[in-house]
This record gives sequence, structure tokens and C-alpha cells, in this order.
Amino acid sequence: MFKRVCIAVSFSPNTEALLAEAAMVCKRFEANLTVVHVGSLEAEKISYLYDRLQHHGLGDQQIEVVAQSGTPSKVILQVCHDQNIDLLIAGALKKENLLGYYIGSVGRTVLRKSPCSVLVLTKPEMNRTGFKDVVTLADETPHIRETLQAACLMSSHWVHALRELKLFGLTLAATGQTTAAEYDRLQHELVEGEIRSAEKLLEGLDKGQAQVNIKVVTGKPGYEVGTFARKKEADLLVVGAPERRFVFLDRFFSNDLEYLFADLPCNLLMVNPAKS
Repeated sequence: MFKRVCIAVSFSPNTEALLAEAAMVCKRFEANLTVVHVGSLEAEKISYLYDRLQHHGLGDQQIEVVAQSGTPSKVILQVCHDQNIDLLIAGALKKENLLGYYIGSVGRTVLRKSPCSVLVLTKPEMNRTGFKDVVTLADETPHIRETLQAACLMSSHWVHALRELKLFGLTLAATGQTTAAEYDRLQHELVEGEIRSAEKLLEGLDKGQAQVNIKVVTGKPGYEVGTFARKKEADLLVVGAPERRFVFLDRFFSNDLEYLFADLPCNLLMVNPAKS
């Protein structure tokens, strides 16, 4: 699914952990890695990048280092375009109160205009072998099959797929002459119907190591998925990128995504297969 991976590095204190995460993803998908740095790079730092990536299991032939001067977001996006990248990896910024993470202005520009999927890491780890608890949606959202596939392949244990319970039928029942038993039966049937719809979306996908848990929720999916990920202390939240029907929409995300980007509950993968 991800054959060409790119990671943006700025040689911050968490650089090696980010490199370890990138190596883990590359090994998982048998992918090549492009390391991009905005600015010039001394031979010593290039040697450091190769050394650390080799330490984490990548071979020389899988690694390419690119250093270019310019506006950070423009350089990163251009490299992704030129290298035909499938997945871009970047680190999130820690809030001043140290209680959460957010995506900075450069990151938001990259997310809005990225030609590929983007993995934003809030807490990069040195020895991760996969994401244990992955949360995603199983509703009719953009790129839903690709999003569910990415969630399964990223997971080393559980995928929690959330599906919205459509309350229209229950609302009609509540306004009519419906007994409590009939209301409960209708609610059960609606829940079972949503589970079947989610299972249909998952049919034929490569589940990898993942076990899928379908959870039906009654709130707004985009809000509920972030809340659930935080309560579950999930390792990764996977969402689909918005469809871009008009150019001016590239500057905006839905309120649901803006909410997630402003206060990341965990690592975030935005799946965007649009380039293919």
C-alpha cells in the first residue's frame, strides 16, 4: 500500500525516534525511504541519517537523503510530488501546557495540499513494531476502503472501527404509538444493520495481524472517533482525506478534521490515495 515513504527531519531531539518509526513503516510495507531536510546538510549529518536508519533495519539501497533550501512546506510537497511518495511522515508539535499535541502551520499546509497520505506522530517511539490499538471510521466517508485497509495493515493487534447509528428511524418510532419493547427491538435491528454495513465495507480487505472490533456510536462520527481514541488511549487514529472537488476547498478541512488537528488524541494517519 505504501511503497515510497518520505520523512521530514529537522534534527530536533526526537529525530532518532522519528527515524525509527519511519524504518518500522518501511519494513512493514517493504518500502523505500526518502529523508527530506529543508536547508543544507553537512556530510556528518547525512552519515548520521544513514547510520541510524541502518541501525533500525533499513539497507543503503532503501534510503535516499534530499536537502533543499526554501519554504518548508513547499520543499516537502515538491519532494513528495517529484518522488511519487505514497506516505509522508512528520512529527507533531507539543502544546505549551505539555498536555497535548497539535499540527503547526507548516504541517497544516502539508496536510491540506499533500498529494499522498500523511502520518503525524505525536509520540514517536524507538522500538515500535506496530500500532496496537488503531481507531478508525467505518462510515461512507472519502476513501473509506483505503482507510480501513491502512488501519488494518498498520495495526499489530486491534482495529476499532466506529459506525454511526442512524437515529432517523428511532426518532419516528418515538413520535408514534410504539411500546418500549418495540422501540428496543427497532434499536437492536438498526444496530445490527449498521454492523452488517461495516462488515460489508471490510469484506475482502487484508486484515494482516489485526482483529477488528466494530463499535456503533450515536454521536457525530468525526467527533466521536477522536473522543473514543482518547478514552481508549489508542496508538493511532486513521481518517480519510477530504475529497477535493474544487480548488478553493484545498484550504479547508471539515470541522471534524479541524477539531482533530487542533488537539490530536494520538498519532494520526490521514489516508489520501488520490494521486493514484
